[in-house]
Amino acid sequence: MRLTIPRSVRPVCGCGEGVAVMTPNGRYSRVVSSQSTMMSRRVVQPRAAAALVGVTLAAWVLVVVRMRGMNAGPGTDLGSLGWYLGIWVTMMAAMMLPSAIPMVMLFAKVSEQSERRLAAATALFVTGYLIAWTAYGLVAFGLFRLVRAVDPGFLAWDRAGPEITGAAIMLAGTYQLTPLKSVCLRHCRTPLSFVMHHWHGGALGAVRMGVEHGGWCIGCCWALMLLLFAVGVMSITWMVVIAAIVLAEKVLPIGEQFSRALAVVLIGLGVWVALAPGSVPGLTRPGAKMEMDSMLGSPSWVIA
Repeated sequence: MRLTIPRSVRPVCGCGEGVAVMTPNGRYSRVVSSQSTMMSRRVVQPRAAAALVGVTLAAWVLVVVRMRGMNAGPGTDLGSLGWYLGIWVTMMAAMMLPSAIPMVMLFAKVSEQSERRLAAATALFVTGYLIAWTAYGLVAFGLFRLVRAVDPGFLAWDRAGPEITGAAIMLAGTYQLTPLKSVCLRHCRTPLSFVMHHWHGGALGAVRMGVEHGGWCIGCCWALMLLLFAVGVMSITWMVVIAAIVLAEKVLPIGEQFSRALAVVLIGLGVWVALAPGSVPGLTRPGAKMEMDSMLGSPSWVIA
């Protein structure tokens, strides 16, 4: 199958890899000469970067304000669909946008050199990226409601709950070692290749590129999000941990080696949760918050 690269975006040959875009006068202008210069001053767009950082910080503030005290550990209720979608999109903006900065910056640079309006094109790309993660969230919500409707008793925390949670964490660790994880992570770590091979023109093209990049990101991180659901999707602590892991995998020079080493850590964590969940830092035992609230509201406890 022969790869067709859009006429407005061309690879630069001769002096290493790179990409050039067609300017309105019909000439090609080099945007970036190699993958190693992705985050150089030449590629980073100050306004786009400031907007992205602002959106990310605002999302984290909203997450902390809206979700503080809501963590009930594994099996935390997701609430109504409308409420869940609002908080899920906010969570994805907070957790996933930092790791997407290299891709967004290159997209903004290429858009600036082409006929697209920089701000609108970048916003549409980010919207497409969040649409992809919203689809993942909807699937997760549907599966959660299905399990709740069936209500299998063995999922209770005082029965097989710790073992199932531990198995989910071990699954996330095992996925780190699979070829599919490697392929998806490599796509996420090479924005230059993505732009050269997946460029689409126009407003819908920007959204499509965002959705496609989000799809690769989901392929890379779906198991880590499963881990989040397993330990408590409303836990701010675990959100921070997983967001840091995703950022390290995609941005650090040793990201691929880090990803493989993480597999061992996650498998060990899964065993720990299954065997001794009460000793795992940051893991909230289901029902513990309700018990504490009951104790605090008890007159006999206050008198004692």
